Amino acid sequence: MNPEDRKHVLRMIDHGLFILGAGQGADAVANGVTWLMQASFSPPLIMVAIRANGRLHDMVTRTGVFSVNVVGSDQQEMVQAFFNSAEVQGDRMNGYVFEPGPATGSPLFPDTPAWFEARVQDTVKGGDHTVFVAEVIEAGVRDAAASALHLSDTPWQYGG
Repeated sequence: MNPEDRKHVLRMIDHGLFILGAGQGADAVANGVTWLMQASFSPPLIMVAIRANGRLHDMVTRTGVFSVNVVGSDQQEMVQAFFNSAEVQGDRMNGYVFEPGPATGSPLFPDTPAWFEARVQDTVKGGDHTVFVAEVIEAGVRDAAASALHLSDTPWQYGG
């Protein structure tokens, strides 16, 4: 296989950009993620791949729950702030206000247009990411007219 062709083809798969959070209070952590998709209608399941060597992965593994904040098309700067480690200072993480989710206590960012909370049902380990299969247990919409940010809307690439 030609590695450049493989990289090019895999980067053609479009993904949304999300801020995934886990933990509570001063122990909360959040990162920008792209590899997330719905996997079932009933029950409502999603799949998300999380880098295996990070704090977010460890927190999701330990708690078994997480939040997903859907980033709006005008919030590129916000998600970029979560590409590296999260720093909690009071009610802010990386400078953005967060609050505990009603079902899991995982961080929700009120500035994002929509969110959901999920409980892990299964994991698939392999390579440098772990795939978490999780059931959506709570959800909310703050701005129904907003559009979600997609990786193809940015100069960034994650894949290959």
